[in-house]
Amino acid sequence: MHFDPNMRTILTVLCLLLLLAVYVAAACASNRRYRRWPHCRIGCWLLGLLCFSWSVAGPISSHAHHSFASHMLVHLLLGMLSPLFIALAKPVTLLLRTVGRKAARSVSRLLRSRPFAFISSPINASVLHVGGLWLLYGTELYGLMHAYSWLYVLVHIHLFAAGYLFTVSILQLEPSAHPRSLPYRMTVFMLASAAHAVLAKSLYAHPPVHVTAEDAASGSMLMYYGGDLAELIMLTLLFSAWYRARTRRLSASIVHAGQPPNPRYS
Repeated sequence: MHFDPNMRTILTVLCLLLLLAVYVAAACASNRRYRRWPHCRIGCWLLGLLCFSWSVAGPISSHAHHSFASHMLVHLLLGMLSPLFIALAKPVTLLLRTVGRKAARSVSRLLRSRPFAFISSPINASVLHVGGLWLLYGTELYGLMHAYSWLYVLVHIHLFAAGYLFTVSILQLEPSAHPRSLPYRMTVFMLASAAHAVLAKSLYAHPPVHVTAEDAASGSMLMYYGGDLAELIMLTLLFSAWYRARTRRLSASIVHAGQPPNPRYS
């Protein structure tokens, strides 16, 4: 089943506006009961929706069927940048602040469930995210997804969902029923980043079937350097979390020792 590109663009814009309106309405409802929801998170939600929209509708999405470089740009927008910005918007925290007590308990039970704990584990999320890319480009799946529209949609759903799970499992920005230590998450992140870089270099040397060497070179370099950009943002956030945790421990130890706290760490 093929949709008219103009109709797909219109539907995407309508969905974007709807999701933005729902998020803003939830933030306003939350402000009536708790402290003000930061505007920067609304901006991150908008950026995440824009990255998602650019990857599924418009010129980039159309060119992705014929150009490996355009496809890789879709991969970066849909699988890395959009999940990153949406994770920074903290939608789960906003949901728990907005819904009623009974609904919040249901969401909490879901987050504490074993299936969610399994797929949200940093290692398992990394396998779904990076391992899925190796499967996509290392088999005939890349060619088949352009031949069957239903498979094309499924691959892109997996690309976004796996990217989001990987991002939230590594950054752990929201309260988690299954928290992992920062050194553990940092180690998994570095290994996943290395696997992503190796895949980009392998695509440069061994392009997928029916992809020209020139197109593969452009796409693999975009994957390598564009992936570095997204990973650099995540690495900065991880080091920022480490620094905040260290200063909190230092402040607590100073107060516990009966000494006046240093204003630098207050």
